[in-house]
Amino acid sequence: MKNIHGLLLVGCSALALAGCGPSDIASPGAGGVTINNPAPTPTPTPTTPTPTGVTAASACPSISSSSQLTDGGTLTGPTGTWRVCNLPTVIDRSITLTKIPGLVYQMNGRVDVGCDGGFSAPTAAAPFATSTVGCPTANLTADTNATLSIEPGVIVIAAPGATFLAVNRGNKINAVGTAAKPIIFTSRDNLTGQVTETSQGQWGGVVLMGRAPTTDCTTGTTASNTCERQTEGSNNPARFGGTDNAYNAGRMSFVQIRYSGFILSNNIELQALTGESIGTGTTIDHIMTFNSSDDGTEWFGGSPNMKYYVSVGSDDDSLDVDTGAQMNVQYALLLQRDGLGDALFEIDSNGNESDTPRTKLNVANFTAIQRQTSSNNESNDQAAALFRGNSDTQLVNGIIVTPNNECIRMNGSGSTPATLTASSVALTCNATKYIGTGSFNAAQVSGFFASGQRNNNDALTSTLTSLFINGTNENNVVGTDPKTVSSFFDTTTWIGAVRNASDTWYAGWTCNSATADFGTGNTGACTSLPTT
Repeated sequence: MKNIHGLLLVGCSALALAGCGPSDIASPGAGGVTINNPAPTPTPTPTTPTPTGVTAASACPSISSSSQLTDGGTLTGPTGTWRVCNLPTVIDRSITLTKIPGLVYQMNGRVDVGCDGGFSAPTAAAPFATSTVGCPTANLTADTNATLSIEPGVIVIAAPGATFLAVNRGNKINAVGTAAKPIIFTSRDNLTGQVTETSQGQWGGVVLMGRAPTTDCTTGTTASNTCERQTEGSNNPARFGGTDNAYNAGRMSFVQIRYSGFILSNNIELQALTGESIGTGTTIDHIMTFNSSDDGTEWFGGSPNMKYYVSVGSDDDSLDVDTGAQMNVQYALLLQRDGLGDALFEIDSNGNESDTPRTKLNVANFTAIQRQTSSNNESNDQAAALFRGNSDTQLVNGIIVTPNNECIRMNGSGSTPATLTASSVALTCNATKYIGTGSFNAAQVSGFFASGQRNNNDALTSTLTSLFINGTNENNVVGTDPKTVSSFFDTTTWIGAVRNASDTWYAGWTCNSATADFGTGNTGACTSLPTT
């Protein structure tokens, strides 16, 4: 942290005054004698240096929850001094976090948005029973029906450790920023200036839970339509699953999630954004994750749709979809952590190949990059993209650039192994390109991709500029209309996420880092915070 102190230097001089002599007579003519007295020295006006950076708000606002915000004092960092207002452990009624200059909201540990009334969707709001730890699920006969609304430009910081926002079934989030004023979820160290370009895993993340179907049940069965799962990393009940494919968990738009992905134990971790059995009624767009120690986003079950997704610096997978999710994603920039991380894509069923629905992912207009050239960084997944288990994936109008790694691995298991269909997809890989494991071999995987067919090319010489903007070779690939795959998609005629320098959907609401510079006019460096 660098502190800049201004020094005000005020110089003064003394002026000697003398009496009038003969030489002071300008003219003794008819006008008389003129005496030239010097002007008096003006009295200096004191000046006060103009404060720079943020000035802390005077107090925390009131909210409608039965538990109010608590004043956490102030925190000072490179951008100034901020008032810290602590969120209650349980938000039991609908509230709005308003944008107030010089104020941040803080989560200290898990924060529950409402409480879950059970597997089915109760129609009446339940009386709320207070609890000091988590939600009193056993005491509820219906949902609390709470909505957490967050205004554009709000910053929510998280105390270090297993801190996460849990939007429980039957409750919603309405975090809607703008291109000029995104909402930022980040670590406390980000405010105090103790993060670097490589910091990660400082808190949990944001978890959305719903009542759409899932597989790999922890309670119930898929055969009886009673399947539920437990949120990874949760010590108290945080269940998801149901039968409502149109489930509405609310909306998240123009949101950054930084330095998340806290690891609790082996294979138990939280992602930047986790969607669990949310349905088509949920709106997810313009999401940026930065330096998650686990996945950028992971989706368990449900029918989520997402447009305009940026994942920078994930240390596991940039996009992970499993346990029966039926997902569509369009316009995705996946920019992996250099020399580390795992796969750009990991799509599977988590091991239960006999469960239905099968995991199904459609991705259109994506640019996925592992840019290192001196080391292989796809770790356990062994390739930049892994498709396995009970899953079916369609890639349309995409680019994978991983010059030192294999591009695609497929693992065959179960009676009906994973499938892959690619259309207008270009690859830049090492010489091996494909890996087959389980019942698949490399030749079969190559056949699934089908270079030379459906406008696919597995030997593209990348001409991307500014890391992720299409160049001549990318724009020479003929596109495929994504609407032939899903009605959720826009019709496009080009491959990749960013068609040219005029295609700036990522501008304004993102932050910049050594990995990716998204231009001026946004929230600045990811290691800092905006001051307005």
